[in-house]
Amino acid sequence: MNILVITGSPRKGGNTDIMAEAFAEGARESGNQVVIKNAGAMKIAPCMACEYCFAHDGECIQKDDMAEILAETDKADMVVFASPIYWFSMSAQIKLAIDRLYAHAVKGFHPTQTALLLNAMSEGVFDSAVNQYKYMSNYLNWTNKGIITIAGMNEKGSMKDSPKLRDVVELGKSIR
Repeated sequence: MNILVITGSPRKGGNTDIMAEAFAEGARESGNQVVIKNAGAMKIAPCMACEYCFAHDGECIQKDDMAEILAETDKADMVVFASPIYWFSMSAQIKLAIDRLYAHAVKGFHPTQTALLLNAMSEGVFDSAVNQYKYMSNYLNWTNKGIITIAGMNEKGSMKDSPKLRDVVELGKSIR
């Protein structure tokens, strides 16, 4: 299976990157091909709602790094979203990428499965992001393979000490 992991943290090597790599490690152990794209480090502009993509078979009028994510989405059987929580929601960086997936709505999506990996400093801040993900997944008829939320990420690298990181690896291993 081809898996695309889209991360949304601008912090290189931070807790979200650690989660994404742990998932990828588990998924690769099960024989999957995994590509990680960090929307947090890419130049991705907001959707302009111009509908150019609908008249041009999913091609976006904007020429930025989102083209890489859209190309990988076309090859992926599964898309995994990994984000820190900022103010009760996914990061703006990953939200830009999610909004720009709209370009391929006209031609449909190849992925049929999805998962969500979230981390935050505090407990009780995940509901908005989880609900957004669930609505999106349901709308696209993508099968949800798992949602993992990890709190207590008080500093860069805290994820390495989280016992729930093992759950992330196991989720990756379960994908076949």
